[in-house]
Amino acid sequence: MAARLRCITVDITGTLMRYVGHIGDYYCMAAKRAGQTCPDYDKVLQGFKVGYEQVSKQYPCFGMHAGMNNKDWWRLVVQRSFEEAGYFYNKETGEAIFERIYSIFGSRAPYEVFDDVVPFLRWARAQGFKTGSLSNAAARYRDQIMPALGIVEGSELDFQVYSGLIGIEKPDPRIFEVARQAAGAPDPSSILHIGDSFRKDYQAAENAGWNALLIDRFSSPDAKMCVAAKGHVVKNLDEARQWIHQRGLLEVLI
Repeated sequence: MAARLRCITVDITGTLMRYVGHIGDYYCMAAKRAGQTCPDYDKVLQGFKVGYEQVSKQYPCFGMHAGMNNKDWWRLVVQRSFEEAGYFYNKETGEAIFERIYSIFGSRAPYEVFDDVVPFLRWARAQGFKTGSLSNAAARYRDQIMPALGIVEGSELDFQVYSGLIGIEKPDPRIFEVARQAAGAPDPSSILHIGDSFRKDYQAAENAGWNALLIDRFSSPDAKMCVAAKGHVVKNLDEARQWIHQRGLLEVLI
């Protein structure tokens, strides 16, 4: 007997939304408004990738275990990003640039929610499913970024679980257990997780005993790995809804 679904969780970036524009645009704009010349876009992008990775390894889960607040963690990322790109600013200028960057990434401006997201989440809740976000994301996604994107608890979501809030990151099975408890502790086999990472979303969910779907909006290498492993891949959340119907997960199968 396969259990009827009781809960659906979704990843954020690449699943519910994507970034708009080039990160260099936002960093350049912030530097120019602080009276500096515009940094090289590509250098800043590469600097960001290196800086983000460095700070993430040094202070996992957005600095939660080190007692850093969300803003201080991102301040260090921005500083490292510019320095890795070859741009060094004094404290006053660096702070002015950071404040602009931090502000814009806390708004709706740099994000685009995919058109199928809100209809899917509302459909899922109408079926009686609990819906939740489950992401390696910063704490301010819950109270600031998600509401700015029009995805809120009580309308689209029932709960939100972020690594920056609980200090555990996917693919650690403990973060999936935190989400299961937030959903009311349904049987793991009655939960479906949808995300775009084969390792952090698909495999991790299956290892937790959940159902899993890999969403492939951009023809990613992760989708190829999932197909090779005979996993389930959908292009969007409309296909996810069809998959749920086809699998008979709207009712108990005997």
